[in-house]
Amino acid sequence: MFGMDWLKPEIIISSFGAFAMIGVMLIVFAETGLLVGFFLPGDSLLFVTGLMVATGSIQIPTPSGHFHVPIWLACALVSFAAWIGDQTGYLIGRRTGPAIFNKPESKLFSHENVSRTNAFFERYGARAIILAHFVPVMRTFVPVAAGIGEMSYRKFLRYNFIGVIGWGSGVTLMGYFLGKIPFVANHVEYFTIGFVIVSTIPIVLEVLRARREHNRDELLEP
Repeated sequence: MFGMDWLKPEIIISSFGAFAMIGVMLIVFAETGLLVGFFLPGDSLLFVTGLMVATGSIQIPTPSGHFHVPIWLACALVSFAAWIGDQTGYLIGRRTGPAIFNKPESKLFSHENVSRTNAFFERYGARAIILAHFVPVMRTFVPVAAGIGEMSYRKFLRYNFIGVIGWGSGVTLMGYFLGKIPFVANHVEYFTIGFVIVSTIPIVLEVLRARREHNRDELLEP
């Protein structure tokens, strides 16, 4: 459906079997904490995780059977993984400095992503730490940019806590409550596609805004 089956959220989650929640946490950590994880389906993954928790599809094996993961635990684990990932990204930026953003162009490291990150950070300031969680790619690079810019760690922690709770718990809860609707539960695949489309809107808007500003600057040049 998406061209690459291994990036389908439901397939990713199911592939971990009894360790589904651990798998979700690892992917969230990779997307938020490792620069190579920007392509991972974070929003749709959390949405589908909520849907699967609502339908009882995510379980943890126990000596007496299986334990259905409650939504509060799923939200807590996802938020924690995102928090650890962001701390890792901040540390990478703080330790490596600008060198990390001056790497040669490659398939996994695009200077366009770097430019967009810097513009995003300059536009929103400290609020970017919160807002970036809801924008694919930005949630990977903004914590690193905060570290490079030597933002106060205490300030970073404060805004980061709000961001990981809002994104990690908010998107998962959205999927959970929609998953309780029979029609949604029976058509998970279609709602996943819809959510993927919706989650790309911020990227499209940001690209359009950047193009408008670029065209305006060209017109103003003598």
